[in-house]
Amino acid sequence: MTIKEKQKELIDEFAFLEDWEQKYEYIIDLGKELKGLSDDKKGDENLIKGCQSKVWIDAEFKDGKLFFDADSDGILPKGIVSLLVSIYSGHSTQEILDSDFEFISEIGLQEFLSPSRANGLMAMTKQIKFYAVAYQLKS
Repeated sequence: MTIKEKQKELIDEFAFLEDWEQKYEYIIDLGKELKGLSDDKKGDENLIKGCQSKVWIDAEFKDGKLFFDADSDGILPKGIVSLLVSIYSGHSTQEILDSDFEFISEIGLQEFLSPSRANGLMAMTKQIKFYAVAYQLKS
């Protein structure tokens, strides 16, 4: 499944949720499914700057694709980063770089978040793009 298809699927899932309480619960449930990171991966090199909570994203380049793992010490940020990992993990660096983050506004996520959490979300998306650029340059 392409990134666009995953984004569309997520938009459709959010459309079925009636209110932000349900959407909030859905995001939290996504976070509970995230396997998380081992403590040795929770260093400053993987820490996302600009997040209200601590959020870590790690990437591995394998067979021409980037695979992301993430974790957070906050339940909502963990759900948000889980959402991003599910969409972008397992794709080529070029597909990640060619993608956009419009789905975030289409599901209304930024409107739901406080300004500091919205900044954290943007920092997470930038880190995913940064990994794509870095691994593209390495290959």
